[in-house]
Amino acid sequence: MSVIDTWYGPLEAELFERFKQIRLVVCDVDGVFSDGCIYMGNAGEELKAFHTRDGLGVKALLNAGIDVAVITGRQSQIVEDRMQALGVKHIYQGQSNKQHCFEQLVVQLGLTPAQVASIGDDIPDLDMLQRSAIGVCVSDGHPYVRQQADYVTSARGGYGAVRELSDLILQAQGQLQLTGGVSL
Repeated sequence: MSVIDTWYGPLEAELFERFKQIRLVVCDVDGVFSDGCIYMGNAGEELKAFHTRDGLGVKALLNAGIDVAVITGRQSQIVEDRMQALGVKHIYQGQSNKQHCFEQLVVQLGLTPAQVASIGDDIPDLDMLQRSAIGVCVSDGHPYVRQQADYVTSARGGYGAVRELSDLILQAQGQLQLTGGVSL
């Protein structure tokens, strides 16, 4: 078996080749962009924490011409605001059937599943991950989802997992930049 060295450890050459074809990254939100916790204030407000490394990874993908989408089961203005700030145009919230939304998005963008990587953390993400060329689970995701994933990140959800996926895609495509210039 041939392997490629990455910052995140060795990667099978066949998987590395699939990263070269990615034109769209589809992300769950809770447990992927955030740590999966939902913080509720006394006045009913909801709070989430987003890691700036993930934001930088999203911007790097977009700057490289790779689309990013979020498909989440919950509805939150915080998610809308954060994703818009990052430049994400494909924001689908309140999706009880993520697979259906995923299929529509792929068709809308004129892509095939072979050009899509998806990242999730739990059972509602599983169909989407299995339909993608590369299904990614965060390291602290549900055990069954980790077993089914093509790749499990070294980072936990909300702590740089999206950035890790971004770096791997950009490394495979020869577009990984080690200079600044991208604002968070």
